[in-house]
Amino acid sequence: MEDAGTSVHDQQVTKYDQDSQLSLDINKLAKSLRAEMEMLHSFSDQCCIYRVPIRLRESNEKIFTPHVVNLGPLHHGKEELKAMQEHKILYLQDFLEWSEASMEELIKVVEERETRLRNCYAETIDLGSEDFVKMMLLDASFIIVVLLKGCCEGFESSNDRIFNKPWMLSDILLDMCLIENQLPFFILEDLLKASSITRYSPAEEEYSVIKLTYKFFEERQDSWMKKGILEEINSSEVAHFVDFIRKCLKPSELDQTEKELETINVPSITELHQAGVKFRFKPGKSLLDMKFDRGILEMPLLKIDDDTEILFRNLQVFEQCHCHEEYIANYISMINFLVITPKDVEILVRNGIIENWIHDYEAVTTLLHNISKGNSLSADDFIFASLVEDLKAYCRRPWNKWKATLKQEYFHTPWAIISLIAASILLILTMVQTVCSLIQV
Repeated sequence: MEDAGTSVHDQQVTKYDQDSQLSLDINKLAKSLRAEMEMLHSFSDQCCIYRVPIRLRESNEKIFTPHVVNLGPLHHGKEELKAMQEHKILYLQDFLEWSEASMEELIKVVEERETRLRNCYAETIDLGSEDFVKMMLLDASFIIVVLLKGCCEGFESSNDRIFNKPWMLSDILLDMCLIENQLPFFILEDLLKASSITRYSPAEEEYSVIKLTYKFFEERQDSWMKKGILEEINSSEVAHFVDFIRKCLKPSELDQTEKELETINVPSITELHQAGVKFRFKPGKSLLDMKFDRGILEMPLLKIDDDTEILFRNLQVFEQCHCHEEYIANYISMINFLVITPKDVEILVRNGIIENWIHDYEAVTTLLHNISKGNSLSADDFIFASLVEDLKAYCRRPWNKWKATLKQEYFHTPWAIISLIAASILLILTMVQTVCSLIQV
């Protein structure tokens, strides 16, 4: 019994010691948390550059990861990308040679905007001020020089190891389109403006980052650049390159009626073709400017190559993380409603709407379906809802199907038409002969 009593007492003492220790741990923990709160990155409405959510990254990590050059802090210091660091220093040297600003003045431009730059990223950047400013200056000057050399005459050099190897420039362009690999657009504009570069510029005008960006992408990804779009875009409202591409793809006329998509049972291209719908290439418009009128579905050019999935996927991530209007997501859904089988792809290729650089209808179908994985679709504000209703209504009219069947089955070639006419004449002559025989009897 005594042992039992001692045991209970010992347990009480132990519990007290634990409670006392717990109290001390709480104070220590509270102090630690307050310190972390003080150091915490302040989130703001300036945030526009994000990590790719795991649910989207899992599908194919390669399409979100830079392969040649890291831009900004999210992939800074990666061993496999360090080879480009020397190019960045060389391009900074070129930038200073053309610039009227000194190294110290350019550093000051970045240093004065450090807080704003950090606020553009959706996570705390674990770099001190000196390293952060150095990284931003090197990366931003690298991009500016790429744009100048890629768009303007007179900036080339014979020993340039990027522009003398076209494949490397193509890879750099793709890396510039990754959501995790972005620089805030304003730092490019501010550095270019501070440099006062007028070398080789017509009428000695200063260069503009937004004009250079448009020209750079138009020459290499022309189907994504809507004609005359610069008149509609305010450069101060462009967050980065991914945002710029998205703004270039904005439909000319968004459906303001906010019709609800009643069902996802949308006729495929093959079904539309069988119902008599004609398909027409619509040049010079946004990729999203689809229109249906009087049995004709007009669609801008969709270029399919090895880069298509990368571009669409990174636009998709940016929309899901940042934007209220998800019209890129709507387009991805709409094109997947229309293209179900390789036959659908074949019809669009034949009508000049899909430019197929991978030369495989099945592969195009698979690529488009892969892009739709993880895509968000809201039936309440689907921008193609009216278009879907019009297409379905057209397909429901029996006369349209009968007319299409007659044309596709019996009038699809001149020989088929001749055969049908000959058969009709033969039938008429046979009937006349039969009637004459009856009359004679």
